[in-house]
Amino acid sequence: MPTNDDVRRYRTNLQGEVDGAALYQALADTEADPKIAEVYGRLAAIERAHGEFWRGRLGGAPGPARPSARARALAWLAHRFGAAFVLPTIAAGEARDSAQYDNQPEAVAAGLPADERSHRRIVQAVESASGGLPGPAIAGLEGRHRSVAGNALRAAVLGANDGLVSNLSLVMGVAGAASDGRAILLAGLAGLVAGSCSMAMGEWLSVTSSRELAQKQIATEADELEHSPEEEKEELRLIYEAKGLPEAQARALAERLLADKSTALDTLAREELGIDPKELGGSPWQAAGASFLLFALGAVFPVVPFFVLRGLDAVVAALIASGVALVGIGAATSLFTGRGLLLSALRQLLIGYAAAAVTFSVGRLVGVAIS
Repeated sequence: MPTNDDVRRYRTNLQGEVDGAALYQALADTEADPKIAEVYGRLAAIERAHGEFWRGRLGGAPGPARPSARARALAWLAHRFGAAFVLPTIAAGEARDSAQYDNQPEAVAAGLPADERSHRRIVQAVESASGGLPGPAIAGLEGRHRSVAGNALRAAVLGANDGLVSNLSLVMGVAGAASDGRAILLAGLAGLVAGSCSMAMGEWLSVTSSRELAQKQIATEADELEHSPEEEKEELRLIYEAKGLPEAQARALAERLLADKSTALDTLAREELGIDPKELGGSPWQAAGASFLLFALGAVFPVVPFFVLRGLDAVVAALIASGVALVGIGAATSLFTGRGLLLSALRQLLIGYAAAAVTFSVGRLVGVAIS
């Protein structure tokens, strides 16, 4: 007879499996490559089977039947922006939760820990092309999602957060030093434009530098391929052996891939350097534009109230508008951290308000000293 603690644990496990099945099915539905979509579909089927296992352990007691809000949000993002957009978040979750069943005797007896670790390896192979799938499937997975470069969702949320917190702090600092609404509005607009331009310039330089470095590495690889083809073939063989292929298969695969001169350099760039020659890290102009817009999107919240209000009313309205945005950003961070939505939202709100309080206090001290 399971105890109350056991029942709570079973329900938690079931919720995790329901969420996993929904997310993998969303990836399968949105993945353009049919082979990779088939992998996601198999993972979804395994998660559903795990869910049935925990339903059986509950013995008829009620348990979660639908995905959590976080899983539904990630599934929506996958359908809206594609599997690659949310894959790093899911891969991070698999890495974080792969050992969750190791100390649960029912799960160990059913072989669930091995399945979870297998899921982690497979997802990491798709996400970073770093092994886990045997045989020819590796070639299909190589480079497929490398352009994600960490996590687009994370970058979007944190970019907006940078603009919001920095400009809220600036506006509150000026508000502490001066009560002139026009001066506060001017400072807020200046902070929005200056911060957005700075972020865009920094992102452009970062991506451009990465592209130039990648181009230099590919040129070096081309020279080595021209003058030392056997050494390159041996390096590629070792890479595939490290992925888990037997030596004979790794050697055969390396020979087949390097036999065609038109694809040999592309293969070496992807496998040895981890570079997609067709993208080279993406467009620096697109990255700069995205950084500008995301920073400005966050930075506008503390400024808008000063267009229509003055004095204390404007300051309070700016704090309320920024607080709502901070809560939204905190909730969004829970999608890729796996932490509770309420905890993430409250933590983000406290951090933003703490920064505003510090700058307001400093502004007030400076204003008093100057006056």
